[in-house]
Amino acid sequence: MPNLPKPRLRRTRGQGQLVSAAPERRSPHIEQIDAEGLRWVNIEEPGAPERGWLEEHFDFHALDLEDVLSRNQRPKIDTYDEYLFIVLHFPIFDPSVGRLGAGELDLFVGPDFLITIPNQPLQPVEYLFERCRSKEELREQLFSRGSGYLLYRVVDDSFDYCFPMLRKIGNKLDALEEEIFEGRSEEIVRDISNAKQEIINFRKVIRPERPVLRDLESVKHRYLAPDLDLEIYFDDIVDAHERIWDMLENYKEVVEALEESNESVISHRVNDILRVLTSISVIVLPLTLLASIWGMNVGVTGEQSKTAFWIVVGAMFAILVAMVAYFRRRGWL
Repeated sequence: MPNLPKPRLRRTRGQGQLVSAAPERRSPHIEQIDAEGLRWVNIEEPGAPERGWLEEHFDFHALDLEDVLSRNQRPKIDTYDEYLFIVLHFPIFDPSVGRLGAGELDLFVGPDFLITIPNQPLQPVEYLFERCRSKEELREQLFSRGSGYLLYRVVDDSFDYCFPMLRKIGNKLDALEEEIFEGRSEEIVRDISNAKQEIINFRKVIRPERPVLRDLESVKHRYLAPDLDLEIYFDDIVDAHERIWDMLENYKEVVEALEESNESVISHRVNDILRVLTSISVIVLPLTLLASIWGMNVGVTGEQSKTAFWIVVGAMFAILVAMVAYFRRRGWL
């Protein structure tokens, strides 16, 4: 029978008995703002304590709570009678690997609440939350329009945060184009590959958002303030997403063109080298032939004659000059 794992034991101070070491339970990390009859709850990097807090204060579906703790959720929107559950992804820079990755943002939207749950810090969400907490005027402006408008601002700010990253990628592509034609083609092959990988990762994050935003546009009226026409605001989110996608499509074509141009430059450079080496070989060939004939160990005309030696050297020099001139005239050198 296999041995069962034994629990870790520790000895309490002042006592001779052993007790099981239980992990310390931390309290849930919850931040919230209440104003104008609306509550915004922000939970970063949720764990078991945060899930327990959500179960205690809200009647959310168990599968939604399970999705909050999951790291492999695709963007989606689930519609319920009392709330909406939305999963969105946004690109963030991962310094551990030096590349762009996907940051997940889970949202619960109800008539009088908005819950944002990023699985890792998202700067636009943090910034908007802190501004609402510190500035009463902004808080009243956003919260008075209902949870639908607050949802729009969170999502819109998160998409707007993508444009500085896109501009950075565009500047990197412009710099690569200049370096290609400055003679650094071999050195920037890895840089082109990294830029291409960034664009691919960005596209992986943005592309699955399209059906979610269309579904959000169709159900947005449920939690919009009845006295406000917010149709244009949610259309703005779709427009921002389309602009991001169009820029990524353009960058994809640019980086592919840069890769082809860099390969062409390298290929032309190799061809130039081969052309020069071939020309040198052809020029040296008749000189080698003459030297081989008069260097044979048999009797040849002019053997042991200084005059014949200088005649052969002169002929070789004349052939050399003539062939170089001919190759230059043809543009081969």
